[in-house]
Amino acid sequence: MSHDYQAIAARILENIGGAGNIRQAAHCLTRLRISLNDESKVNGDALRQVALVKGHFINAGVFQIVIGSGDVDRVYAEMVKQGGVARATIADVKASGDAKQNRLQQLVKVFSDVFMPILPAIVIAGLLMGANNLLGAKGMFIADKSLLDAYPGLSGLWGLINMMANTSFVFLPALVGWSAAKRFGGSEILGIVLGLLLVHPDLLNAWNYGKAAAGLDGASVPYFDLFGLHIEKVGYQGQILPILAAAWVMCRVELWLKPRVPNAVQLLVVPIVTIAVSGFLALAVIGPLARHLGIAVTDALVYVFNLAPWLGAALFGALYAPLVLTGMHHMFIAVDLQLISSQGGTFIWPMIALSNIAQGSAALAMFWLARNANDKNMASTSAVSAFFGITEPAMFGVNLRYKLPFYAALAGSACAAVLISLGHVKASAIGVGGLPAFISIIPQHIPLFLAGTLVALALPFGLTWLLARRQLAAAAQEEAAQNV
Repeated sequence: MSHDYQAIAARILENIGGAGNIRQAAHCLTRLRISLNDESKVNGDALRQVALVKGHFINAGVFQIVIGSGDVDRVYAEMVKQGGVARATIADVKASGDAKQNRLQQLVKVFSDVFMPILPAIVIAGLLMGANNLLGAKGMFIADKSLLDAYPGLSGLWGLINMMANTSFVFLPALVGWSAAKRFGGSEILGIVLGLLLVHPDLLNAWNYGKAAAGLDGASVPYFDLFGLHIEKVGYQGQILPILAAAWVMCRVELWLKPRVPNAVQLLVVPIVTIAVSGFLALAVIGPLARHLGIAVTDALVYVFNLAPWLGAALFGALYAPLVLTGMHHMFIAVDLQLISSQGGTFIWPMIALSNIAQGSAALAMFWLARNANDKNMASTSAVSAFFGITEPAMFGVNLRYKLPFYAALAGSACAAVLISLGHVKASAIGVGGLPAFISIIPQHIPLFLAGTLVALALPFGLTWLLARRQLAAAAQEEAAQNV
């Protein structure tokens, strides 16, 4: 069937704000891909009435119009001819779309690009760790006992699963180093080496740093003495921000060296100098700065809690999950231990558990809303992991991917945290940071904590259900367009 491609192109140009509104334009097999200067100038209703236009949507800052195979190149040619638009590649248009994103969107995209390749390792670790938490939780199945206490024969199984579960988190900087180096354009193997450097056995385990810094049990923080410069021997197991920043620095150093070092000695000089410079900066500057930033955040939150508990709870409930993204949440372990020893309980850990539950609830809502098997599988396994206290799979695999579920989880976490803080709910110990968390709550506070749990379950689920439908409808439209 013959079509008037000139008229179709003219109407498309008219309804997207004219040729002057086009920054760059390209096309794939079925769609026009256009980077617009002002998306508000698009007349969507009129555009859908144009012949051959089967739909349109915006993805990652790129406006896409579904035309269909065979016709799209003819329409594109007429648009270029009529509008004087310069031909561009799909990569050019994508880059232009990324440039239109704000700083926060670009930062989230970096996290997404880095974590998507290593997500399977995080999902597996989360599920295994959740199963292990249940085996070791006292009072969960048997009064005053864990399954390990009641059935000592399970200790071997527990130890094996624990080792498998911890591997991805203990060596998380190595995984992130590999993926971040790939994202930033550097050597992936050097990214792995840099990540392993930050978790070297000679460095103090990051989870014990709080005790050593506080001088508990006579412990102290060891350090390297480099000509009078003291560099703390502290590792960054399970942390993200130090290796992300260090990997970025490493890639900049490597990419700067390569064109300046002769090929004959490049294999010898570039890796050594890159690791020496970036490794030194990671241990001497980047890591400590990230840690002190975490300490500053912790001190500020404790101050706010003392000043106005409801305000502190709202801030903590809303900010804890973003802190998990940076790895700075580990600093709260030291605060929890100090509060337990000095006040007989911690008000922070119960809110952490509710934040984890909220992330799981939002992911669970996405399971019900998802339209394909892969998305459903990712959402369900991630939700289970979050309900057992491991939220990275839910955040990186589901909630941040769609954004709205993440915001819904933050809102639910904040409301639940305010509720339990007004009742002065405390935990006597650090336990399973998810649905089984009530085991560690001081008994007289358990009823109110369970009420907070209901809020953390219901509010994120409901908000995600209400807000994410339109987003998923757009995603379904894009998927359908890919099959045109």
